[in-house]
This record gives sequence, structure tokens and C-alpha cells, in this order.
Amino acid sequence: MTGFPNLFTITGPGSPSVLTNMVVAIEQQVNWITDCLDYLSRSGGQRIEATAQAQDEWVAHVNSVADTTVYPSCNSWYLGANIPGKPRVFMPLVGFPPYVEKCDEVAAKGYEGFAISLPPAA
Repeated sequence: MTGFPNLFTITGPGSPSVLTNMVVAIEQQVNWITDCLDYLSRSGGQRIEATAQAQDEWVAHVNSVADTTVYPSCNSWYLGANIPGKPRVFMPLVGFPPYVEKCDEVAAKGYEGFAISLPPAA
């Protein structure tokens, strides 16, 4: 999340979370985080943070996928409908295999969509 470097959430907003087998989803996300931390360690990275653009694009993607379903038509916590005045935004991504594919693609491209901070040169 932009503004929260080195914070990793498991089954959080933007992931398939409650729309998939949670055990399998958690395992996939923990493995991705572990690989990311290994990548940071090997590259000397100290901080990793989603860019604002990548974050906004992902939220738009999650909502465009949801718009092909009936999910956005209900009044559910999925949309924030349980909080009066909160804008309706679909939270979980529909589709586990496409999520895994996107995670793998991001990692293969050197964590595209993330800003990685290296230590200052000595």
C-alpha cells in the first residue's frame, strides 16, 4: 500500500481473499512475500512500497473484474456498504488463477509497480 513501506498484508484488499480457498490463498501470498524479501535481501533493497499509479490501476482492475459479476449490486461489506457514507468499492479480486499469474508477472519483472529503495552509496 502506498504510504506504508515494507507492509505486507495477507488476504487483504485487492486479493481474492474470501472468494477463494483461504488456505491456498494464504500459502500463495506467503510464498510471494518470502520471495520478495529474498529478492530485496539479494539486491540490497531496504524498502519496498507500491507506487500510487500501480495501486490505483490495481483497484480499477479489481473493480472492472467485479463489474462483470453481480457482486457490486449487493449491499455487502465487500463494497463497504456496512459503513454509512463510505464510497462503494469492491474489495476482493474475483479470480484466483489470474491473481497468481499477475503476482508471478510482477515478480518476474523485478517487482514492477513497486518502488524499491536501496541504501545510500558509501
